[in-house]
This record gives sequence, structure tokens and C-alpha cells, in this order.
Amino acid sequence: MNHSSIQDIFQAVKSNVGKVIVGKEEVIEQLVIALITNGHVLLEDVPGTGKTMLAKALASSLSLQFKRIQFTPDLLPSDLSGIHYYNQKSGEFEFRAGPIFSNVLLADEINRATPRTQSSLLECMEERQVSIDGITMPLGSPFMVIATQNPIEQQGTFPLPEAQLDRFLFKIKMGYPTSDEGLQLLKRFKDSNPLMQLQSVITKQQLEEASASYMSVSISDELLAYIVAIVEATRALDDVQIGVSPRGSQALLRAAQVYAALRGRSYVVPDDIKAMASPVLAHRLALRGIHRGSDAAEQVIARVLQQVAVPTEPMPHGV
Repeated sequence: MNHSSIQDIFQAVKSNVGKVIVGKEEVIEQLVIALITNGHVLLEDVPGTGKTMLAKALASSLSLQFKRIQFTPDLLPSDLSGIHYYNQKSGEFEFRAGPIFSNVLLADEINRATPRTQSSLLECMEERQVSIDGITMPLGSPFMVIATQNPIEQQGTFPLPEAQLDRFLFKIKMGYPTSDEGLQLLKRFKDSNPLMQLQSVITKQQLEEASASYMSVSISDELLAYIVAIVEATRALDDVQIGVSPRGSQALLRAAQVYAALRGRSYVVPDDIKAMASPVLAHRLALRGIHRGSDAAEQVIARVLQQVAVPTEPMPHGV
């Protein structure tokens, strides 16, 4: 297991994205974790907090094919996937690929599209393929969806269904910059847009090597049981209608492994699981009588972490 390759990717991306985005190191780290684990990310916050700019800065840091599509109420599934059309010159039907055929897809304001169009992303995100006119076509590798959305209390939006939320590794909230960060941001954009000057710093091969290596980060049976206990605890609470699925527990394992590797370790410790629990699990909860746009789900995960006993078995240091 080569930790340095994963650490190098994070440092290179953080430095490059940092030319555009001020602060947000934790958010950038989570994006890198998703990238390495072939996961998808949902960036949620009010308009103007830099969600789209962050996604573009990340994509610009990678030597991968990037596409962006603006989600609107009249967007059709075929606008995502592409269509077969009749070419009068050749006298044959030809395929015009949609933006889904890329390595990094920025789905901007995903909750402004209708549920029908939102659900068309399901197969693509989970199966890494798309069916068009009865023909199944594989998507590129890697394939990552970075979706942005405004909170669902905003007018003219359609809340994402639980089945689609479950397919995002992370749901990340950007938050407003501090006063100092806001000042740095204005100075940075005063004369030009630094996003236009960003160059790729990570190759596809580097990413593939990192994706192949993180799974060798070891985790004890006690910590695997700890993950299961956390997930099961979310299903036993009175204020939770739908708890975390088995897909969520697998996502927490993968995120914790990369989180450990980013810290130069070849083994997972309880703090890795705790650090990843909220961004990985909170959006997978359906709460009773509580608006999904609130912070209640994060509070539920925090409560679960306090309730579930942390394993006391020694961790396999140096494994």
C-alpha cells in the first residue's frame, strides 16, 4: 500500500484548488476521498457559496474528461444520456453522446430537474452504464458525479428521493466564508478569474493507482463490527423513519480507509470512522416529521456516535 500516492494526490489537488477556493480544506479532502473511492458527491448550500466553482476547480485539477449540465425543470433524460438520430447524409442512425459520457459530470442544481430526469442518473451512478434505446453502454472510468443543489426549502425545487441520495458517498455543505476568507476571495478575483488559469495536476494513472491501493488499508473485525453497530443504531431510533442501508455501511468503510491513508496509516482507527460518519451517513436518514433540509440528521449521527461503544481492542499498528 503506497500511502504517499494518496497523500500526494490530496496535496496537489488542495494546492491547485486553493488558487481559486479560499479555505474549505475539509471539503476538498472529502472530494478527494470520493474521487479515489469512485464515489459521488452532493454539494448542498444556498446559492453563491462556491459549489459550482469548487466542482469546476476540482475537475480542472484532473486530466480527465469533464462535462457540465445545468439541471432545469424541462431537462429530459435523453439530454443527459444522448440520442440516436437519423443522419440524412449517411442514411443511417447515429448516436450523439450526452454529457453523461465523461469522467467527471457536474450536475448543476440537480434538484431543479423533475424526478424523472433525476432518476435517470440512478443507473449511471450505481452501475456505471446507461441504457439507450435498449442498448446498454458502459461509461468511462473513472466516473464521478458532482451534483450541486440548493436547500429544498428554496422555491422551484424537487427533493431528491431516498434511493438517489443513498447513491452519493458524501453530502457536503459548503458554508459561508469567514470575514478573512471573504476578503481573500475578493482580492483573488479582483483583477481576473483564477479558475481560467488552472492546469491539471493529477493524471488518470495516478488516480487509478490510488483507487487500487486504498483497499489494502487494514481494519480489524472489531472496527467492522463498530461500523455495523453505528448503522444498526440509526435504524432503532424513534425519530428515524428509514435508517442507514447496507450500502451506507460499505461507503463508511471505504471512506474510513482512504481517510486513514491520507494520514499515512495502513490501518483504520475509531477516529477515522467517527470523522467520516456524518458526511457519509446523515443524508441517508429519513427522519419522522422533520424537514430534510435541516441539520437534524447530523445531530442524529452525533447522538449515535455518543451511544455506540467504541472498541477497546488494540488496533493492528504497522499492519
